[in-house]
Amino acid sequence: MSLHHKLCHILGGTFDLPHAETHTILLPYVAAFNLPAAPAAGQALSRALAADDVPGHLARTSVELGAPRSLADIGLTQDDVDEVIGQAVDRPYNS
Repeated sequence: MSLHHKLCHILGGTFDLPHAETHTILLPYVAAFNLPAAPAAGQALSRALAADDVPGHLARTSVELGAPRSLADIGLTQDDVDEVIGQAVDRPYNS
């Protein structure tokens, strides 16, 4: 959750990307990154969603609901990526 929130905060606050869409786009990617380190959470989500592949399920559901599929779809440019990375690395959350 921390990574997801941090990235969404950067994207919304710095680039004025829409809140809900930004969260929706990032969630499958952050889940794919974090779930290997949180197997109990992954198992709970698998049961709750009736899905073996939680990140894939989240991504497919977003597409089925007509959500934007990429940050580019909501206005982030390739030139913005270095700024996002810089902010995420320079100002990490306390663990």
